[in-house]
Amino acid sequence: MSNIPAPEQKIPRMFRAQIKGRSQLQFISKQAQQTDSERWVAEWIERVETQPPSFGEDVQTQTYTFSWRFVTNGGQDEGIIRPVMGAYGLPFYPGSSMKGAFCQVCTRQQRERYRLTKSGEQPSLLRFHGGYPVNDWTQNLLDIVHPQQGWQVKTTDTGSKPSGESGYALVSLYQPTFEFGISSLLADINWDEVWTIWEKALGFGIGCRVSSGYGLPKARLQGGEEQEIPVQGELLYKCYLSGQGQAPQLLDNQEGEFRPNIFRGALRGHALRIFGGLAEDETAEDLVDTLFGGVRGEGKQGLLAIAFKPSHLDIDEFSQGYDEPTYEVTGELRWLLTQPLAEAQQQCLKKLVRELMLFAMLFGGFGKSWRRADHRDFYEQYYQQRQQKPLIGCHWQWHGRSLVEASRVRSLKQVGQFIESLRQTAQVWMNLQGVEYNPELHATWREIWHPDNVQVWGRIAEDQHDCLGIQWFHQPYQLRERILEQPELSIKRSSLTGSISQVGRIWHRMYPLVMVVPNPQDPKGKKRVRKTPRYLELLTIFPDSFPECQDFLDFLAQKAEITSSHNPFQRLWLA
Repeated sequence: MSNIPAPEQKIPRMFRAQIKGRSQLQFISKQAQQTDSERWVAEWIERVETQPPSFGEDVQTQTYTFSWRFVTNGGQDEGIIRPVMGAYGLPFYPGSSMKGAFCQVCTRQQRERYRLTKSGEQPSLLRFHGGYPVNDWTQNLLDIVHPQQGWQVKTTDTGSKPSGESGYALVSLYQPTFEFGISSLLADINWDEVWTIWEKALGFGIGCRVSSGYGLPKARLQGGEEQEIPVQGELLYKCYLSGQGQAPQLLDNQEGEFRPNIFRGALRGHALRIFGGLAEDETAEDLVDTLFGGVRGEGKQGLLAIAFKPSHLDIDEFSQGYDEPTYEVTGELRWLLTQPLAEAQQQCLKKLVRELMLFAMLFGGFGKSWRRADHRDFYEQYYQQRQQKPLIGCHWQWHGRSLVEASRVRSLKQVGQFIESLRQTAQVWMNLQGVEYNPELHATWREIWHPDNVQVWGRIAEDQHDCLGIQWFHQPYQLRERILEQPELSIKRSSLTGSISQVGRIWHRMYPLVMVVPNPQDPKGKKRVRKTPRYLELLTIFPDSFPECQDFLDFLAQKAEITSSHNPFQRLWLA
């Protein structure tokens, strides 16, 4: 008999079964002082050997930094993503995976030259030794996956989340620096060619979750300098963006982190809304899974991947009683094709991705609180009224060369025209997938874009201070007037506006307007795009049967001019 009390509790969680009472890495309890996943990480880095092994003298090495997160699924526990571990618990990228990535980008002549064909009699002339992190990789390890499309798009009653949509923990390395090793049996070898091939493989991304922006390289470190590694893949669409908002906090890190997968999550949700207005539930989900991948049934690899390279990123803190982390970011976003497509499908997909991006920019934004305009810019007095106000909203703009994208919608009339254009492009894509559009069929979800389900209202705001709708989320839009027998009306804390734990039915966006003007410096008379101080102020509403909603729609239609002496809201889309 052992004299150690509760010996089973001395076993590190890395070696425990994933069952209740032993270890539940995927279960994130808000009540627990420390989750099992936090304990798992703490126990790991407490015992792990932090000094990476040295490659042999005959091994050539190169060192690379990664732009965001990196993980190769070790596969030790079903449903848990955690790194492959080598000797002494060190995370590493296996040589077999390295060889596979290398071979995928080789030409036929290169595979033959280095004997990379599958042959038991003739071994490969290149040996791939894998890679190890050489920086302090032990920080910010606890990553999170939070599926929410049911809660964000589908469910009618958002007071409770659908099952399976809580946060899931995974372990990934944050901005690691990896040293990779390759050796050769050839006496005379062109190492420049070998490393060029490997850097091409790196440019596609390595590890898992690559389509969401994981595993993308930033640069090669050589002689104290960084040499940028270009992103690879069939480019469908590229744009430049700048944005600000509330940065998410991970479980084991009080600081915020900007997460590039917000772009993919946003477009997946919007694609579900658009296709949900054109097809039944199951068909719409299949169409979205074709684009972004899915785990339903046997699973499906999506056609789209992202690569985001920030040129500026500032993580700060918003101190208004809550001390919330914030981000300001500018960068290049690329949408890449992961599989070969017929020419007609590829051209349609390019147009669809471009229009989904404009849809996301026109009506909302990306990341936390994307349904609201950033209160810091458009409702400063909200934070002046009293202390301890949370940060609300985000603000995104086209940047640099992509400012021309903003010119595609620069008037109220063009809003409705754009919505119809996007729906038509989606119908063409459906036809190319063998799905016939039937105007009588659509999904039954809360936020589908169907004429019977959504209304878009808009006005021109002269500048950021001429923001009318944002006040209605926090105070009555109609004051009580005894003489006129006018009641006080408000949408605050209603089903329209929602709450912290409930998704509302209204979006509010301040979309920066641009002008197209002659360019005197262009001898051919080509026009240019110029910023203005004006905005398209847009309200997107998914009506319900509650009286607060109907009262508000009546107010927009009949009484908005009383509150706004100039430029009231107009209904822009309802087919």
